[in-house]
Amino acid sequence: MLTITMDPHPLLHPICFTTHFPVPMGELPQPDWLTDLLSLTPSLASVPLTPVSEDYRKSIRQLLRYGGFKPSGRSKPASEYLVRAAGSGDLHPINGAVDVLNAVSLHAGMAIGVIDLQLCQPPLHLAIAKEGEHYIFNASGQDMELKGLICMYDQEGPCANPVKDSQRTKTTAATTDTLTIMWGTNDDPQRTLDAAQWYRHLLAELGATTADVAVQIVHNDG
Repeated sequence: MLTITMDPHPLLHPICFTTHFPVPMGELPQPDWLTDLLSLTPSLASVPLTPVSEDYRKSIRQLLRYGGFKPSGRSKPASEYLVRAAGSGDLHPINGAVDVLNAVSLHAGMAIGVIDLQLCQPPLHLAIAKEGEHYIFNASGQDMELKGLICMYDQEGPCANPVKDSQRTKTTAATTDTLTIMWGTNDDPQRTLDAAQWYRHLLAELGATTADVAVQIVHNDG
């Protein structure tokens, strides 16, 4: 089993798992029920989660603020971007794997990151980014300052966070194996568990297989 280490954090309740797709992500089916889930009010499929409360939305923002990061404007949690896009009709299907991520993040109200397992370099670690840390987050080369934001790290540095994942480890149409990071909060750990269960069920409906990933808190006594 893959293990991810994590610095102690009073607010973060992450759930991680790996996924193997039977074909490259770009070749996965895009069934009508999945496209329907990209709506705020889906009609073809049920959502086994309670609606996102304002208190929960605030708890996710507080999770990002804990290290000093400011989750506003273009730096707001990815889940809030999805709500806005869905509300304006701009949340369109991309491929089966990305659509499942977006659907769960939209209805769970939590940010979810996915990286290509073949493009990251373990060991993996969760920690708050330090002064001067940054990464490129899209193909056009836009850079994101990370100071104070909880991030996933591999041997080469930060590669994912609750706002935008790194271009370096981002999935592509050719991806077959991924690592999912659900950036849940200790204010409602059951919601993260329920969302993870639903997420893995939807992936199974697409023919993918998932496996648990252990998250181990480590204490730096030095």
